[in-house]
Amino acid sequence: MLSEFKTFIMRGNVLDLAVGVIIGGAFTGIVKSLTNNLISPVITFFTGGTSDLQNLKLVVTKELTFKYGAFLNDVINFLITAFVVFLLVKFVNRILRTNKKEEVKANPELEVLAEIRDLLEAQKKA
Repeated sequence: MLSEFKTFIMRGNVLDLAVGVIIGGAFTGIVKSLTNNLISPVITFFTGGTSDLQNLKLVVTKELTFKYGAFLNDVINFLITAFVVFLLVKFVNRILRTNKKEEVKANPELEVLAEIRDLLEAQKKA
C-alpha cells in the first residue's frame, strides 16, 4: 500500500496539481492585496465614501444589512484572477501551437511521393 501511494504521489499530474494549488494560494494573496491596497482606494476616492470598500453597506433595517462593498471586493478579485488565468492559458496555447507546428514538418519521403504523383498526373494529361 505504501509503494502504491508513493507511485500515486510521484505521478506528474499529481505533482503539477500540488504546485498549482500552492501557487494559486500565493496568487490569491497577491490579488487580494492588489485589490485592497491599490484598487479599492481609487474606487473609494471616486465614491467619496470610506477608505475601504469592505465598509460600504446598505442598511435596510437593524437586522437586514447588505454589505455590497465586500461583494465588490470579491468581484474585483475574481475579475483580476480570471484575467490573469486567461492570459496564462493564452500564452501556454501559443507556445504549444508553435511547438506542434515545428513537429509537423513534412516527411521527405512524402514530399518525394507527392512529386512523383504530380509528375504521373502531368504525364496522363499530356
